Amino acid sequence: MKELKMVFIAGALTLSTFIGSAQQSDEWRPLFGDDLSDADFPEGVWICEDGILTASEDRCIWTKRDYENFILDLEFKHGVGGNSGVLVYCVDTENWVPNALEISIIDHRSEKWKDVPPYWLSGAVFGLMPPVEQRLKKAGKWNRMIISCMGQHVTVELNGKLVTDMDKSLWTDEKYNPDGTEITPWLVSSRLFADLPTKGKIGLQGKHADAPIWFRNVRVKELQK
Repeated sequence: MKELKMVFIAGALTLSTFIGSAQQSDEWRPLFGDDLSDADFPEGVWICEDGILTASEDRCIWTKRDYENFILDLEFKHGVGGNSGVLVYCVDTENWVPNALEISIIDHRSEKWKDVPPYWLSGAVFGLMPPVEQRLKKAGKWNRMIISCMGQHVTVELNGKLVTDMDKSLWTDEKYNPDGTEITPWLVSSRLFADLPTKGKIGLQGKHADAPIWFRNVRVKELQK
């Protein structure tokens, strides 16, 4: 895969600058292991064939261990009306919606999702922070997403451009985002998102909204401060 490049978006540092101050391991490795041996998932739901991972139900696949500072690099494609996500910092896999950050994948071109708010669009931190630009390809096309997590700092690169740059420490209100918009109601809990631990499971959401989702080349590199 291509090396990460440095660019600037509205004064925000890009991914390569973001990881520049962190000590990187040279080792990229499959997130779930070569044979899904490093994953927890419901039997009969997730399968991996020819390197492509997919699910028949809206149930997640999770890493067995927790991750703290890391870069997650993956490719995905969705069917028409697709609605899925990548989960990071999850501290409760049974009730993950308010207990993780979800990086959204949603087919905004479809009739079903064409009017969703910006905070739902692909590359958003779902319900919390919208992407600066929509880079999702049409249904059936492969997309590349790179998510970097370093403590409270979370960035999302989608198809070659940094679209989301989040400082999680700013989410200090129970119901409202730092820009004054309302947090998606079902994300609201007794804990502030600023206080969500920055170490947890990584997961992928399965088939949702009756539209398939596929993932491939899902790999992770751990970082050290």
